[in-house]
Amino acid sequence: MPTLQDALDRLPKELTADLRGAVLVLRLARPAKRNALNDAMIEGLRDLFSGLGEPVKAVVLEGEGEHFSAGLDLSEVGERDVIAGIAHSRSWHQAFEQIQFGQVPVIAVLKGAVVGGGLELACAAHVRVAERSVFYALPEAQRGIFVGGGGAVRLPRLIGTSRMMDMMLTGRVYGAEEGEVVGLSSYLVDDGEGLDKAFVLAERMAANAWLTNYAVLQVLPRIVESDPASGFMTEALMAAIAQADPAAKGRLRDFLEKRAAKVKE
Repeated sequence: MPTLQDALDRLPKELTADLRGAVLVLRLARPAKRNALNDAMIEGLRDLFSGLGEPVKAVVLEGEGEHFSAGLDLSEVGERDVIAGIAHSRSWHQAFEQIQFGQVPVIAVLKGAVVGGGLELACAAHVRVAERSVFYALPEAQRGIFVGGGGAVRLPRLIGTSRMMDMMLTGRVYGAEEGEVVGLSSYLVDDGEGLDKAFVLAERMAANAWLTNYAVLQVLPRIVESDPASGFMTEALMAAIAQADPAAKGRLRDFLEKRAAKVKE
């Protein structure tokens, strides 16, 4: 059976990673290209996230250098016909679905350019920590293309359809503070502090009960997309399954017997 090390050994040179306890720190490693995403990186992301298992319980995703990602490497677009273009877009969908609906929570550390496909990748993460250097843009209309990495599905759920339309039609760029207000980031920190903040959050997530994290990643998004009656029933079923888990019973006993920490700021 393939191990985590096998998966790490198969990473393309444009991706690097190291394991810190239960947290895997994964880096986009094309700083000279502002971490523009090429086919090898997309395949590497798909393969890694589809095979994650013990001991990884959370992932921090960052970019080397001054930027998270400037998006699709346009030098690879070439003269694709429609069929090839669909296949290329679907390869991005498959990779990013492995992130969004994977085994572990993913935190993206955003700095510098978070543009086009880089923003689409960031949207597939579950939590986004932005540094003050960050800027967000969707320049596809100016390039004569359209989003193809799931942005048309994920981004409107974060910021609303009208804001995404504005970004694409006018080339509007959001800075760090405005981006946090509209929902592009979950946390805003000073430059250079993003990785440390993300790592603290990742360790907190890794300490959660596995089944609860699984429910948040897999079940919650599907409840949101369902009709209310189905959502209520799915919620009840998931709540019952989680409460019956032996790990949950142990945690609840610890709390009731005052062996567990209480909620605080």
